[in-house]
Amino acid sequence: MKTTYKNVFKTGAITSGFIGDAIQKHQSKTAIGAHNIFLGQVRADVIEDKTVTAIEYTAHEEMANKKFHEIREIAFEKFDLSCMHIYHSLGEVTTGEICLFVFVSSPRRKVVFEALNFIVEAIKADVPIFGREIFEDQSHQWKINS
Repeated sequence: MKTTYKNVFKTGAITSGFIGDAIQKHQSKTAIGAHNIFLGQVRADVIEDKTVTAIEYTAHEEMANKKFHEIREIAFEKFDLSCMHIYHSLGEVTTGEICLFVFVSSPRRKVVFEALNFIVEAIKADVPIFGREIFEDQSHQWKINS
């Protein structure tokens, strides 16, 4: 089976309709036996008595796409994946909305769990995407990934 993958920056939040459509499109790929998804959601963290209401994401897109490509290549070498899709928001995403959607598929279920964890951790560690946390009083600070 030929492997496919892609990543796309999306403006604003990633909607449940977009996620559902991505999943539905894979129903015709009958050699796939398992899918796994990770959905990163913006939290209403409280920092120094101020609540986060949104995160504004920016990226060095050329460098980020290069890192996404490296992560994909390593993941396809390490794991028996059929498909991998990565979508990350740019711009403002409010609390409760989805900012990261990673979707992996494989003939077997155990693979998708291991692969998804590897991919998400690599994205968080290596991809130059930056979040500016916006508080309820409209002040802001740069997010530190945890």
